[in-house]
Amino acid sequence: MKSILLVEDDPFLTDIYTTKLKESGFGVRVATTGEECLKMLSDKAPDLMLLDIVLPGTDGWEVIRKIKKEDKFKDLKIIILSNLGQRVDVEKGLQLGAVKYFIKAHYTPSEVIAEIKKMLE
Repeated sequence: MKSILLVEDDPFLTDIYTTKLKESGFGVRVATTGEECLKMLSDKAPDLMLLDIVLPGTDGWEVIRKIKKEDKFKDLKIIILSNLGQRVDVEKGLQLGAVKYFIKAHYTPSEVIAEIKKMLE
């Protein structure tokens, strides 16, 4: 079973994505802060991380920077799922190492999960 680390501080979105990912056959762990995400990664790396940018404490930008410095995470696929939709934000996310950048308002959870499935096949 492929594992997903969902990093999202909105309880409503966390619930929707956790339910849909589990229904699609993924193992799901949830972090609601950047610090919690980094701690979970040190315990066990997932196959893919779905990362929000606007988080309490350590934000998603800092999370990506820290992850990409570590060789053991070089194969970790990171998809950004954020409300930040400016071109500069999307470019920044991809330059930092995300494989995809989804703007929450432009994609349904089902569309995001279809992309995750393609990526992990």
